[in-house]
Amino acid sequence: MKKLKYIICSLMVMQLVLISACQKDFLDKGPDEDITIEEAFKQRKYAEAFLVDIYAGLPNEIYFTDLADVNPFIIASDEMNIPWPEKFPKLMNKGAWNSFNVAGQIYKNMYEGIRKSNIFLEHINITPLSTEFTQTTKDRWIGEAVFLRAFYHFQLMRIYGPVPIMDYSADVADDFTKIRRKPLDICVKFVVDECNKAITLLPMNVVESRDLGRPTAAAALALKARVLLYNASPLWNGNPDYKSFADNEGSKLFSQQYDESKWTLAAQAAQECITKCEAAGYHLFRNYADPVKNYQQLFIENNNPEVLFARNSGRDAWMEKCAFPGSLGGWNGWNPTQGQIDAYEMDNGMAPITGYNTDDSPIVNPASGYQEAGYAVGNEPTGRWLDGTRNMYVRRDPRFYATINFNGAFFIDRRVQFWQTGADGRGNAGRDYNTTGYLLKKFIDPGVSLTQQRYSLKTWIFFRLGEMYLNYAEALNEAQGPVNGVYTAINAIRNRAGMPSLPTSLTKETMRARIRNERRVELAFETHRYFDCHRWKIAEQTDKARVYGMNISAGTNLKDDNFYHRTLIETRIFQAPKHYLFPIPQDEIDKNASMVQNPGW
Repeated sequence: MKKLKYIICSLMVMQLVLISACQKDFLDKGPDEDITIEEAFKQRKYAEAFLVDIYAGLPNEIYFTDLADVNPFIIASDEMNIPWPEKFPKLMNKGAWNSFNVAGQIYKNMYEGIRKSNIFLEHINITPLSTEFTQTTKDRWIGEAVFLRAFYHFQLMRIYGPVPIMDYSADVADDFTKIRRKPLDICVKFVVDECNKAITLLPMNVVESRDLGRPTAAAALALKARVLLYNASPLWNGNPDYKSFADNEGSKLFSQQYDESKWTLAAQAAQECITKCEAAGYHLFRNYADPVKNYQQLFIENNNPEVLFARNSGRDAWMEKCAFPGSLGGWNGWNPTQGQIDAYEMDNGMAPITGYNTDDSPIVNPASGYQEAGYAVGNEPTGRWLDGTRNMYVRRDPRFYATINFNGAFFIDRRVQFWQTGADGRGNAGRDYNTTGYLLKKFIDPGVSLTQQRYSLKTWIFFRLGEMYLNYAEALNEAQGPVNGVYTAINAIRNRAGMPSLPTSLTKETMRARIRNERRVELAFETHRYFDCHRWKIAEQTDKARVYGMNISAGTNLKDDNFYHRTLIETRIFQAPKHYLFPIPQDEIDKNASMVQNPGW
């Protein structure tokens, strides 16, 4: 990954040299400064440099709050809140976004990456073979470009729905006013076909360590499985809200009828991905006996056997700056919501809270053993909670302790203090304050020191095997009901996390609810929740909601009951069906009369 980053940087320098060369006097040129794209591809080093530049479009999704065009989805979902009102996802929370102020960099970056892929694919055959550059290597390079082109198209589809398919390198002389959005089924078929092509060209595993970060056939299998899952889901599959949505020539852009067989295709694709990946040596991460540590390290130990495709984010401390408490030099800013906290089951596998009353107070499940009041006596032997911890944080799913820093939790070298007068409380913070009484712990490397500027190499996982198990369980349950394969897949994830298997004899509906909650917990803060709620068409409940946390304006010590009152943080706005899709940036609409805007925008 590190080498790949250096190659990218070198390519950027090379591009600047080539561009500047065009502006120099003809008498002031080096031997490589005046070459055409065809001449460049006749040299292996330039062809590889061009391939590496395609990777520049991979979104760096560790940035939840800045570079808002990259990943506003964590905060725009019901998972998280932040104290900074000017950030783009907060505009989404308030319903204050439109086609003019929408984050448009995703649109630009993805189509830039697509065009680079097309140029590469149109010229790579020029590159001569040699003893150092075999047909096998050339095929792998082609497979990488094919995969990236498919991946970038899917990145657009997941927020815009139907998009223009660009499978050729548009020239400046082309008539861009004739470029139209393709029906969604055609978009899906394009991505699936591209994945199938990439699977035949790519190895299942990274060949050399220098190739870490490049896609393999495992990544293509995973992308295929995910796009087919989305295509089977209610948002894309016969959605009545979009029945009349058409381009300006009358072509319908969404499927008109619900097709149940799409769930079967999604299940088959997920099963194929799991089977082939495990045969190639990928497996669920199980390096540690303690499920808390195991889940935590899954996201810290880079390129582990569960990872199918990830982006190198460099040696960075952005996540720690946003998620560290103030007493450790952090900004207190990535604040999980009370709703996300409530989603974690008790360690006996029972839901602590089964719903909410009209005043938003929780409906407690007494059989689960959950208690909202009182405090723990003594330390839990493995350190999951310590003496004096509020009972609401005791005996929860092990993933809770790997994902959430709660009041009184031990973190690095101290117990965090989120009450008003505590070291990490609002009374000791200015603009950077904890809004909910919780901080994100998942992804956060405890070996990082902000004060000593000691950072760690970060990667962002786009696809991992654990997701494929949950994709398979969901699709199979929708296709056939809770058959044995559904239980096997979801219990593999639960048991790895130290949680008991699901009870038998669940109905299709109750299994659906358990799978959805399992996704919410297992895939928390991995850019899934926003898209899950949208594709299930439940965002009008989850994203149009009153967000709660603890009472951060109260408390003088760990056992101050005043802090532990559920307190309204904000009321969010979601307009259905308008907000189920992003608006196409207005400047793209203005440039192209054939480009129709999404409904409601």
